[in-house]
Amino acid sequence: MATRSSKPADEPEQKADASASDGVAAAVQRRMDEGAERGLLGVEVDPTPNEHYTVAGVTEGLPTPETDTHAAAEAKRASQGKP
Repeated sequence: MATRSSKPADEPEQKADASASDGVAAAVQRRMDEGAERGLLGVEVDPTPNEHYTVAGVTEGLPTPETDTHAAAEAKRASQGKP
């Protein structure tokens, strides 16, 4: 028994799908590049050393923005792009 399809199974349709996905990939890459140029990727805004957030750092009382007002002020300045 033969079946009918509204889409012909030919090569040009497959190429159209491939170029459409290339366009999507290019659009995604453009957006990622824009974000990188704006500094949204790869820029650490919290100057607190990662060790301060570990169990050892917390039990030693190392300052974090959540537990120390000076560290909070420093993190706020850093997040606003101020030294």
